[in-house]
Amino acid sequence: MVSTLEVQPRRRGLPRVSGGDPWPPLRADGAAVLAPGAAAPVAAAPVAAAQVPAAQFPSAQAPAAAVPAAATAAAAGPAAHFEAPASGAVLQRRGLPRVAGGDPWPPPRAVPDAAITRARDDQPETIAEPISEPISEPISEPIAEPNTEPLAEPLAEPAVQASDRRRYRGRTLPHWAVIGVLGAGALLLLGALAVLVVRWMLGTEPLQNFLTDYPGEYHLPEWAPEGIPWWLSWAHFFNVFLMALIIRSGFQIRTETRPTAFWTPKWNPTRKISLTIWFHQSLDLLWLVNGAVFLVLLFATGQWVKIVPTSWEVFPNALSAGLQYASLNWPTENGWVNYNSLQQLAYFATVFLAAPLAVASGIRMSGLWPKNAPRLNKVYPIELARAIHFPVMLYFVVFIIFHVTLVLATGALRNLNHMYAGQDVVNWTGFWIFAASLLVIAGSIFAARPLVIAPIASLFGRVGR
Repeated sequence: MVSTLEVQPRRRGLPRVSGGDPWPPLRADGAAVLAPGAAAPVAAAPVAAAQVPAAQFPSAQAPAAAVPAAATAAAAGPAAHFEAPASGAVLQRRGLPRVAGGDPWPPPRAVPDAAITRARDDQPETIAEPISEPISEPISEPIAEPNTEPLAEPLAEPAVQASDRRRYRGRTLPHWAVIGVLGAGALLLLGALAVLVVRWMLGTEPLQNFLTDYPGEYHLPEWAPEGIPWWLSWAHFFNVFLMALIIRSGFQIRTETRPTAFWTPKWNPTRKISLTIWFHQSLDLLWLVNGAVFLVLLFATGQWVKIVPTSWEVFPNALSAGLQYASLNWPTENGWVNYNSLQQLAYFATVFLAAPLAVASGIRMSGLWPKNAPRLNKVYPIELARAIHFPVMLYFVVFIIFHVTLVLATGALRNLNHMYAGQDVVNWTGFWIFAASLLVIAGSIFAARPLVIAPIASLFGRVGR
Protein backbone atom coordinates (compact mmCIF):
# COMPACT_ATOMS: atom_id res chain seq x y z
CA MET A 1 0.00 0.00 0.00
CA VAL A 2 1.09 3.56 -0.65
CA SER A 3 0.11 6.60 1.20
CA THR A 4 -2.93 8.48 0.11
CA LEU A 5 -2.26 11.90 -1.44
CA GLU A 6 -4.68 14.69 -0.96
CA VAL A 7 -4.34 15.58 -4.61
CA GLN A 8 -6.19 15.09 -7.81
CA PRO A 9 -4.79 13.21 -10.83
CA ARG A 10 -3.52 15.50 -13.54
CA ARG A 11 -5.03 15.16 -17.00
CA ARG A 12 -2.79 13.75 -19.69
CA GLY A 13 -3.28 14.37 -23.36
CA LEU A 14 -2.17 12.95 -26.69
CA PRO A 15 1.47 12.03 -27.32
CA ARG A 16 3.70 14.61 -28.94
CA VAL A 17 5.31 12.09 -31.28
CA SER A 18 3.85 9.23 -33.25
CA GLY A 19 3.70 6.08 -31.04
CA GLY A 20 4.87 7.93 -27.91
CA ASP A 21 3.40 8.17 -24.41
CA PRO A 22 0.67 10.64 -23.46
CA TRP A 23 1.89 14.06 -22.47
CA PRO A 24 2.96 15.14 -19.85
CA PRO A 25 5.06 12.16 -18.69
CA LEU A 26 4.71 10.36 -15.31
CA ARG A 27 6.83 11.16 -12.30
CA ALA A 28 9.92 9.13 -11.64
CA ASP A 29 8.22 6.95 -8.99
CA GLY A 30 5.47 5.91 -11.44
CA ALA A 31 2.72 7.93 -9.74
CA ALA A 32 0.61 10.29 -11.71
CA VAL A 33 1.56 13.93 -11.45
CA LEU A 34 -1.23 15.41 -9.39
CA ALA A 35 -2.56 18.88 -9.18
CA PRO A 36 -2.68 20.47 -5.71
CA GLY A 37 -5.96 21.39 -4.03
CA ALA A 38 -7.92 18.29 -4.99
CA ALA A 39 -11.27 17.74 -3.32
CA ALA A 40 -11.13 13.97 -3.05
CA PRO A 41 -8.15 11.72 -2.24
CA VAL A 42 -7.04 9.30 -4.84
CA ALA A 43 -4.80 6.34 -4.14
CA ALA A 44 -2.00 5.91 -6.55
CA ALA A 45 0.26 2.92 -6.71
CA PRO A 46 3.45 2.48 -8.64
CA VAL A 47 2.60 0.31 -11.53
CA ALA A 48 4.82 -0.60 -14.41
CA ALA A 49 3.84 1.03 -17.58
CA ALA A 50 1.91 -1.31 -19.82
CA GLN A 51 3.65 -2.11 -23.02
CA VAL A 52 1.48 -2.60 -26.05
CA PRO A 53 2.75 -5.27 -28.41
CA ALA A 54 4.60 -3.77 -31.35
CA ALA A 55 2.72 -6.01 -33.74
CA GLN A 56 -0.47 -4.11 -33.05
CA PHE A 57 1.04 -0.78 -34.10
CA PRO A 58 3.46 -0.68 -36.99
CA SER A 59 6.14 1.92 -36.51
CA ALA A 60 4.87 4.08 -39.33
CA GLN A 61 1.24 3.90 -38.24
CA ALA A 62 1.36 3.66 -34.42
CA PRO A 63 -1.66 5.12 -32.64
CA ALA A 64 -1.18 8.51 -31.09
CA ALA A 65 -2.99 7.59 -27.83
CA ALA A 66 -1.39 4.38 -26.47
CA VAL A 67 -1.97 4.93 -22.71
CA PRO A 68 0.39 3.20 -20.15
CA ALA A 69 -1.18 1.35 -17.22
CA ALA A 70 0.17 3.69 -14.58
CA ALA A 71 -1.66 6.62 -16.21
CA THR A 72 -4.97 4.71 -16.42
CA ALA A 73 -5.30 3.24 -12.92
CA ALA A 74 -8.88 3.04 -11.65
CA ALA A 75 -9.84 5.74 -9.22
CA ALA A 76 -12.48 3.58 -7.46
CA GLY A 77 -10.34 2.24 -4.64
CA PRO A 78 -6.88 2.36 -3.16
CA ALA A 79 -4.02 0.49 -4.70
CA ALA A 80 -6.05 -0.19 -7.78
CA HIS A 81 -4.00 -1.01 -10.81
CA PHE A 82 -4.53 -2.05 -14.40
CA GLU A 83 -3.04 -5.11 -15.90
CA ALA A 84 -1.24 -4.88 -19.20
CA PRO A 85 -3.42 -5.99 -22.09
CA ALA A 86 -3.07 -9.53 -23.23
CA SER A 87 -1.85 -10.46 -26.65
CA GLY A 88 -4.37 -9.68 -29.36
CA ALA A 89 -5.83 -6.70 -27.45
CA VAL A 90 -5.19 -2.96 -27.44
CA LEU A 91 -5.89 -0.25 -24.94
CA GLN A 92 -9.08 1.67 -25.52
CA ARG A 93 -8.56 5.31 -26.41
CA ARG A 94 -9.67 7.64 -23.62
CA GLY A 95 -10.98 11.16 -23.91
CA LEU A 96 -11.63 14.14 -21.66
CA PRO A 97 -13.25 13.75 -18.21
CA ARG A 98 -17.00 14.19 -17.93
CA VAL A 99 -16.76 16.25 -14.73
CA ALA A 100 -14.30 18.93 -13.72
CA GLY A 101 -11.26 17.38 -12.10
CA GLY A 102 -12.30 13.80 -12.92
CA ASP A 103 -10.48 10.99 -14.72
CA PRO A 104 -10.41 10.60 -18.47
CA TRP A 105 -13.48 8.90 -19.93
CA PRO A 106 -14.19 5.94 -20.34
CA PRO A 107 -12.41 3.94 -17.64
CA PRO A 108 -9.29 2.12 -18.82
CA ARG A 109 -9.80 -1.33 -20.31
CA ALA A 110 -8.24 -3.53 -22.94
CA VAL A 111 -10.31 -4.18 -26.04
CA PRO A 112 -9.65 -7.14 -28.35
CA ASP A 113 -9.13 -6.52 -32.02
CA ALA A 114 -12.39 -8.29 -32.82
CA ALA A 115 -14.33 -6.07 -30.43
CA ILE A 116 -12.82 -3.01 -32.05
CA THR A 117 -13.92 -4.29 -35.42
CA ARG A 118 -17.48 -4.93 -34.23
CA ALA A 119 -17.79 -1.58 -32.44
CA ARG A 120 -16.35 0.42 -35.31
CA ASP A 121 -19.74 1.07 -36.87
CA ASP A 122 -21.55 1.66 -33.56
CA GLN A 123 -19.16 3.97 -31.69
CA PRO A 124 -16.38 5.01 -33.96
CA GLU A 125 -15.59 8.04 -31.86
CA THR A 126 -14.69 6.08 -28.68
CA ILE A 127 -12.54 3.35 -30.17
CA ALA A 128 -8.97 3.90 -31.15
CA GLU A 129 -8.61 1.95 -34.34
CA PRO A 130 -5.04 1.17 -35.34
CA ILE A 131 -4.19 2.49 -38.77
CA SER A 132 -2.56 -0.27 -40.75
CA GLU A 133 -1.90 1.68 -43.95
CA PRO A 134 -2.31 5.22 -45.12
CA ILE A 135 -5.56 6.26 -46.72
CA SER A 136 -5.08 6.34 -50.44
CA GLU A 137 -8.64 6.00 -51.74
CA PRO A 138 -9.97 9.06 -53.54
CA ILE A 139 -12.84 11.04 -52.14
CA SER A 140 -16.05 9.43 -53.31
CA GLU A 141 -18.02 12.66 -53.42
CA PRO A 142 -16.84 15.10 -56.06
CA ILE A 143 -16.03 18.62 -55.02
CA ALA A 144 -18.86 20.91 -55.91
CA GLU A 145 -18.01 23.22 -58.78
CA PRO A 146 -18.54 26.94 -58.30
CA ASN A 147 -21.85 28.27 -59.46
CA THR A 148 -21.39 29.82 -62.88
CA GLU A 149 -25.04 30.43 -63.71
CA PRO A 150 -25.82 34.09 -64.45
CA LEU A 151 -27.72 36.04 -61.90
CA ALA A 152 -31.42 36.40 -62.47
CA GLU A 153 -31.09 40.17 -62.32
CA PRO A 154 -27.87 41.94 -63.32
CA LEU A 155 -26.19 43.92 -60.62
CA ALA A 156 -26.76 47.62 -60.92
CA GLU A 157 -23.66 49.52 -61.91
CA PRO A 158 -22.44 51.91 -59.28
CA ALA A 159 -23.40 55.47 -59.90
CA VAL A 160 -20.60 57.48 -61.45
CA GLN A 161 -19.60 60.30 -59.20
CA ALA A 162 -19.43 63.75 -60.72
CA SER A 163 -15.78 63.97 -59.73
CA ASP A 164 -14.98 60.77 -61.73
CA ARG A 165 -16.41 62.06 -65.02
CA ARG A 166 -14.18 63.50 -67.66
CA ARG A 167 -13.91 67.26 -67.35
CA TYR A 168 -13.37 69.87 -70.03
CA ARG A 169 -11.87 73.06 -68.61
CA GLY A 170 -13.15 72.21 -65.14
CA ARG A 171 -16.69 71.17 -66.15
CA THR A 172 -18.28 67.91 -67.22
CA LEU A 173 -20.04 67.39 -70.55
CA PRO A 174 -23.57 67.65 -69.04
CA HIS A 175 -22.57 70.93 -67.42
CA TRP A 176 -21.37 72.29 -70.76
CA ALA A 177 -24.59 71.09 -72.42
CA VAL A 178 -26.66 73.00 -69.89
CA ILE A 179 -24.48 76.07 -70.34
CA GLY A 180 -24.81 75.78 -74.12
CA VAL A 181 -28.61 75.54 -73.98
CA LEU A 182 -28.84 78.47 -71.59
CA GLY A 183 -26.38 80.48 -73.71
CA ALA A 184 -28.31 79.76 -76.92
CA GLY A 185 -31.54 80.80 -75.26
CA ALA A 186 -29.96 84.00 -73.98
CA LEU A 187 -28.55 84.83 -77.42
CA LEU A 188 -31.92 84.19 -79.05
CA LEU A 189 -33.61 86.47 -76.56
CA LEU A 190 -31.01 89.20 -77.00
CA GLY A 191 -31.27 88.85 -80.79
CA ALA A 192 -35.02 89.29 -80.69
CA LEU A 193 -34.66 92.37 -78.49
CA ALA A 194 -31.97 93.75 -80.82
CA VAL A 195 -34.22 93.34 -83.86
CA LEU A 196 -37.04 95.21 -82.13
CA VAL A 197 -34.73 98.02 -80.98
CA VAL A 198 -33.10 98.43 -84.43
CA ARG A 199 -36.45 98.48 -86.18
CA TRP A 200 -37.65 101.18 -83.83
CA MET A 201 -34.46 103.17 -84.43
CA LEU A 202 -34.73 102.89 -88.22
CA GLY A 203 -38.25 104.28 -87.98
CA THR A 204 -36.92 107.57 -86.62
CA GLU A 205 -36.26 110.54 -88.95
CA PRO A 206 -32.48 110.83 -88.35
CA LEU A 207 -31.84 107.19 -89.27
CA GLN A 208 -34.20 107.41 -92.22
CA ASN A 209 -32.07 110.25 -93.58
CA PHE A 210 -28.91 108.22 -92.80
CA LEU A 211 -30.17 105.26 -94.86
CA THR A 212 -31.01 107.61 -97.71
CA ASP A 213 -27.51 109.11 -97.80
CA TYR A 214 -25.76 105.76 -97.26
CA PRO A 215 -27.84 102.90 -98.70
CA GLY A 216 -25.17 100.29 -97.84
CA GLU A 217 -22.87 100.46 -100.89
CA TYR A 218 -20.97 103.02 -102.90
CA HIS A 219 -20.37 103.08 -106.62
CA LEU A 220 -17.29 101.36 -108.01
CA PRO A 221 -15.06 102.90 -110.66
CA GLU A 222 -16.38 102.75 -114.20
CA TRP A 223 -13.66 100.34 -115.30
CA ALA A 224 -14.64 97.74 -112.60
CA PRO A 225 -15.43 94.38 -114.22
CA GLU A 226 -18.80 92.71 -113.88
CA GLY A 227 -19.60 89.09 -113.22
CA ILE A 228 -17.57 86.29 -111.65
CA PRO A 229 -15.05 84.51 -113.90
CA TRP A 230 -14.61 80.74 -113.91
CA TRP A 231 -11.20 80.80 -112.23
CA LEU A 232 -12.69 82.67 -109.28
CA SER A 233 -15.38 80.00 -108.91
CA TRP A 234 -12.76 77.22 -108.93
CA ALA A 235 -10.49 79.09 -106.50
CA HIS A 236 -13.47 79.60 -104.21
CA PHE A 237 -14.28 75.88 -104.27
CA PHE A 238 -10.67 74.80 -103.59
CA ASN A 239 -10.44 77.34 -100.79
CA VAL A 240 -13.54 75.92 -99.08
CA PHE A 241 -12.33 72.35 -99.69
CA LEU A 242 -8.89 72.98 -98.19
CA MET A 243 -10.19 75.11 -95.31
CA ALA A 244 -12.55 72.36 -94.19
CA LEU A 245 -9.71 69.82 -94.07
CA ILE A 246 -7.31 72.29 -92.43
CA ILE A 247 -9.77 73.14 -89.66
CA ARG A 248 -10.55 69.48 -89.10
CA SER A 249 -6.88 68.44 -88.90
CA GLY A 250 -6.08 71.47 -86.72
CA PHE A 251 -8.68 70.44 -84.15
CA GLN A 252 -7.34 66.89 -84.33
CA ILE A 253 -3.83 68.11 -83.54
CA ARG A 254 -5.08 69.97 -80.45
CA THR A 255 -7.00 66.95 -79.15
CA GLU A 256 -4.63 64.15 -80.19
CA THR A 257 -2.87 62.59 -77.18
CA ARG A 258 -1.12 59.68 -78.89
CA PRO A 259 -0.37 59.88 -82.64
CA THR A 260 -1.23 56.80 -84.66
CA ALA A 261 1.85 57.14 -86.87
CA PHE A 262 4.85 59.38 -87.48
CA TRP A 263 6.40 60.84 -90.62
CA THR A 264 10.12 61.36 -91.28
CA PRO A 265 11.20 63.36 -94.36
CA LYS A 266 13.69 61.87 -96.80
CA TRP A 267 15.93 64.94 -96.69
CA ASN A 268 16.10 65.09 -92.88
CA PRO A 269 16.09 61.66 -91.16
CA THR A 270 16.51 63.28 -87.73
CA ARG A 271 13.16 65.06 -87.92
CA LYS A 272 10.04 63.22 -86.83
CA ILE A 273 6.47 64.57 -86.64
CA SER A 274 3.07 62.97 -86.29
CA LEU A 275 1.17 62.00 -89.41
CA THR A 276 -1.62 64.43 -88.46
CA ILE A 277 0.79 67.37 -88.32
CA TRP A 278 2.24 66.34 -91.70
CA PHE A 279 -1.26 66.25 -93.19
CA HIS A 280 -2.14 69.65 -91.70
CA GLN A 281 1.04 71.31 -92.97
CA SER A 282 0.65 69.73 -96.41
CA LEU A 283 -2.84 71.16 -96.67
CA ASP A 284 -1.46 74.54 -95.59
CA LEU A 285 1.03 74.45 -98.47
CA LEU A 286 -1.74 73.64 -100.96
CA TRP A 287 -3.84 76.43 -99.49
CA LEU A 288 -0.92 78.83 -99.93
CA VAL A 289 -0.56 77.81 -103.58
CA ASN A 290 -4.28 78.27 -104.18
CA GLY A 291 -4.18 81.65 -102.44
CA ALA A 292 -1.19 82.79 -104.46
CA VAL A 293 -2.93 81.89 -107.74
CA PHE A 294 -6.07 83.66 -106.54
CA LEU A 295 -4.21 86.88 -105.69
CA VAL A 296 -2.33 86.94 -108.98
CA LEU A 297 -5.50 86.52 -111.03
CA LEU A 298 -7.42 88.89 -108.74
CA PHE A 299 -5.11 91.80 -109.48
CA ALA A 300 -4.49 90.76 -113.11
CA THR A 301 -8.18 90.88 -114.03
CA GLY A 302 -9.20 93.89 -111.91
CA GLN A 303 -11.52 91.85 -109.68
CA TRP A 304 -9.66 93.22 -106.65
CA VAL A 305 -11.74 96.41 -106.80
CA LYS A 306 -14.74 94.48 -105.52
CA ILE A 307 -13.10 93.49 -102.21
CA VAL A 308 -10.60 96.32 -101.67
CA PRO A 309 -12.18 99.60 -100.44
CA THR A 310 -11.54 102.55 -102.76
CA SER A 311 -13.50 105.22 -100.85
CA TRP A 312 -13.94 106.31 -97.24
CA GLU A 313 -17.67 105.97 -97.79
CA VAL A 314 -17.19 102.28 -97.18
CA PHE A 315 -17.46 102.77 -93.40
CA PRO A 316 -20.82 104.62 -93.11
CA ASN A 317 -22.24 102.33 -95.78
CA ALA A 318 -21.02 99.31 -93.84
CA LEU A 319 -22.82 100.64 -90.74
CA SER A 320 -25.99 101.14 -92.80
CA ALA A 321 -25.77 97.59 -94.18
CA GLY A 322 -25.25 96.23 -90.66
CA LEU A 323 -28.36 98.02 -89.36
CA GLN A 324 -30.40 96.65 -92.26
CA TYR A 325 -29.16 93.11 -91.54
CA ALA A 326 -29.99 93.54 -87.84
CA SER A 327 -33.54 94.65 -88.65
CA LEU A 328 -34.02 91.56 -90.88
CA ASN A 329 -34.77 93.89 -93.82
CA TRP A 330 -31.87 92.74 -95.99
CA PRO A 331 -29.98 95.32 -98.06
CA THR A 332 -30.24 95.03 -101.82
CA GLU A 333 -27.99 92.22 -103.09
CA ASN A 334 -26.20 92.64 -106.41
CA GLY A 335 -23.04 90.60 -106.02
CA TRP A 336 -22.76 90.12 -109.77
CA VAL A 337 -21.80 93.80 -110.06
CA ASN A 338 -20.89 95.02 -106.58
CA TYR A 339 -20.85 93.86 -102.94
CA ASN A 340 -22.29 95.98 -100.17
CA SER A 341 -19.77 97.76 -97.96
CA LEU A 342 -20.08 95.33 -95.04
CA GLN A 343 -19.34 92.42 -97.37
CA GLN A 344 -16.42 94.29 -98.89
CA LEU A 345 -14.83 94.94 -95.48
CA ALA A 346 -15.38 91.33 -94.42
CA TYR A 347 -13.81 89.92 -97.61
CA PHE A 348 -10.90 92.37 -97.37
CA ALA A 349 -10.22 91.42 -93.73
CA THR A 350 -10.36 87.71 -94.59
CA VAL A 351 -8.08 87.84 -97.63
CA PHE A 352 -5.57 90.51 -96.62
CA LEU A 353 -5.51 90.30 -92.79
CA ALA A 354 -6.66 86.89 -91.47
CA ALA A 355 -4.97 84.84 -94.18
CA PRO A 356 -1.51 86.47 -93.76
CA LEU A 357 -1.74 86.08 -89.96
CA ALA A 358 -2.57 82.39 -90.39
CA VAL A 359 0.39 81.96 -92.75
CA ALA A 360 2.87 83.82 -90.54
CA SER A 361 1.88 81.99 -87.35
CA GLY A 362 1.71 78.63 -89.12
CA ILE A 363 5.20 78.96 -90.59
CA ARG A 364 6.60 79.85 -87.16
CA MET A 365 5.20 76.63 -85.70
CA SER A 366 6.17 74.42 -88.66
CA GLY A 367 9.42 72.72 -89.59
CA LEU A 368 10.13 75.41 -92.17
CA TRP A 369 11.16 77.80 -89.43
CA PRO A 370 14.94 77.77 -88.76
CA LYS A 371 15.81 76.22 -85.41
CA ASN A 372 19.29 77.69 -85.01
CA ALA A 373 18.21 81.33 -85.07
CA PRO A 374 18.17 82.57 -81.45
CA ARG A 375 17.77 86.27 -82.32
CA LEU A 376 14.92 85.58 -84.72
CA ASN A 377 13.25 83.29 -82.21
CA LYS A 378 13.56 85.97 -79.56
CA VAL A 379 11.94 88.58 -81.81
CA TYR A 380 9.14 86.22 -82.83
CA PRO A 381 8.65 83.61 -80.05
CA ILE A 382 6.61 80.52 -80.74
CA GLU A 383 4.24 81.38 -77.86
CA LEU A 384 3.15 84.48 -79.77
CA ALA A 385 2.55 82.42 -82.91
CA ARG A 386 0.37 79.98 -80.99
CA ALA A 387 -1.58 82.84 -79.42
CA ILE A 388 -2.32 84.16 -82.92
CA HIS A 389 -2.91 80.95 -84.87
CA PHE A 390 -5.83 79.49 -82.92
CA PRO A 391 -7.94 82.72 -82.72
CA VAL A 392 -7.42 83.24 -86.45
CA MET A 393 -8.72 79.73 -87.08
CA LEU A 394 -11.79 80.57 -84.95
CA TYR A 395 -12.30 83.69 -87.05
CA PHE A 396 -12.40 81.60 -90.21
CA VAL A 397 -14.97 79.28 -88.63
CA VAL A 398 -17.23 82.18 -87.62
CA PHE A 399 -16.80 83.86 -91.02
CA ILE A 400 -17.78 80.68 -92.88
CA ILE A 401 -20.89 80.23 -90.72
CA PHE A 402 -22.12 83.81 -91.27
CA HIS A 403 -21.15 83.83 -94.92
CA VAL A 404 -23.04 80.64 -95.78
CA THR A 405 -26.04 81.74 -93.70
CA LEU A 406 -26.36 85.09 -95.48
CA VAL A 407 -25.81 83.51 -98.92
CA LEU A 408 -28.72 81.16 -98.31
CA ALA A 409 -30.94 83.79 -96.62
CA THR A 410 -30.55 86.60 -99.17
CA GLY A 411 -31.47 84.79 -102.37
CA ALA A 412 -29.91 81.34 -102.31
CA LEU A 413 -30.46 80.30 -105.94
CA ARG A 414 -29.17 83.56 -107.44
CA ASN A 415 -26.16 83.79 -105.13
CA LEU A 416 -25.20 80.15 -105.75
CA ASN A 417 -25.48 80.70 -109.51
CA HIS A 418 -23.11 83.67 -109.23
CA MET A 419 -20.42 81.70 -107.42
CA TYR A 420 -20.74 78.16 -108.84
CA ALA A 421 -22.42 78.49 -112.26
CA GLY A 422 -20.99 81.86 -113.35
CA GLN A 423 -24.37 83.26 -114.47
CA ASP A 424 -26.75 85.95 -113.22
CA VAL A 425 -30.01 84.00 -113.40
CA VAL A 426 -32.32 82.31 -110.94
CA ASN A 427 -32.30 78.54 -111.51
CA TRP A 428 -31.11 75.37 -109.79
CA THR A 429 -27.81 74.91 -111.64
CA GLY A 430 -25.65 76.62 -109.05
CA PHE A 431 -27.49 74.83 -106.23
CA TRP A 432 -26.76 71.35 -107.59
CA ILE A 433 -23.10 72.23 -108.17
CA PHE A 434 -22.95 73.52 -104.60
CA ALA A 435 -24.59 70.30 -103.31
CA ALA A 436 -22.07 68.17 -105.24
CA SER A 437 -19.19 70.21 -103.81
CA LEU A 438 -20.51 69.59 -100.28
CA LEU A 439 -20.54 65.83 -100.96
CA VAL A 440 -16.93 66.00 -102.16
CA ILE A 441 -15.87 67.94 -99.07
CA ALA A 442 -17.74 65.60 -96.70
CA GLY A 443 -16.25 62.54 -98.42
CA SER A 444 -12.75 64.00 -98.16
CA ILE A 445 -13.17 64.68 -94.44
CA PHE A 446 -14.38 61.12 -93.92
CA ALA A 447 -11.52 59.67 -96.00
CA ALA A 448 -8.84 61.70 -94.20
CA ARG A 449 -7.70 58.75 -92.10
CA PRO A 450 -4.25 57.27 -91.49
CA LEU A 451 -5.12 54.35 -93.80
CA VAL A 452 -5.51 56.80 -96.71
CA ILE A 453 -3.02 59.48 -95.63
CA ALA A 454 -0.09 57.11 -94.90
CA PRO A 455 0.44 55.90 -98.53
CA ILE A 456 0.46 59.51 -99.74
CA ALA A 457 2.85 60.61 -97.00
CA SER A 458 5.18 57.68 -97.77
CA LEU A 459 5.85 59.24 -101.20
CA PHE A 460 7.67 62.12 -99.50
CA GLY A 461 9.18 60.34 -96.51
CA ARG A 462 9.02 57.35 -94.22
CA VAL A 463 5.87 56.55 -92.23
CA GLY A 464 6.19 54.43 -89.12
CA ARG A 465 5.49 54.13 -85.45
